[in-house]
Amino acid sequence: MIKDLKAEIRDVPDFPKKGILFKDITTLLQCGPAFRQVIDVLGERYQGKKIDAVVGVESRGFIFASALAYRLKTGMVPVRKPGKLPAATFLASYQLEYGEDELEIHRDAFREGARILIVDDLLATGGTCLATAELVEKLKGEIIEIAFLIELTFLKGREKLERYPVFSLLEY
Repeated sequence: MIKDLKAEIRDVPDFPKKGILFKDITTLLQCGPAFRQVIDVLGERYQGKKIDAVVGVESRGFIFASALAYRLKTGMVPVRKPGKLPAATFLASYQLEYGEDELEIHRDAFREGARILIVDDLLATGGTCLATAELVEKLKGEIIEIAFLIELTFLKGREKLERYPVFSLLEY
């Protein structure tokens, strides 16, 4: 199964800059059976875990989080770049290779004690999901797991997330 899914992900050399081999998931998304398989595998993993909300990380994480929330019959909460959410938010900063970025979540995104699954497409250095986890914790949510379609193991992002259970469907 995993081998088949990897065949649906296109490698794009030198994107977004020279020396980077980009894992393009748009080819997987275009393949209905492959996309369905990803959602089915993740859905089976979290079925019965009483997930109250699936938190999706901007922007490709929204794709998987939305479909998974639908499958789990729960809500989807977006975590976005600053200025994109219309109501009161909490903000978290995180480090990039050259600088800093920020993410926001609505202050009323879910109730205190909610069981939360965080979903993103790719685990690289872990900064984005660590900031997302901090936002979930500001709202006093219980992080059940952080799930990814792809993990780039050589970047050791899992180490930043060591306080949380982490699951990756595909590893490179």
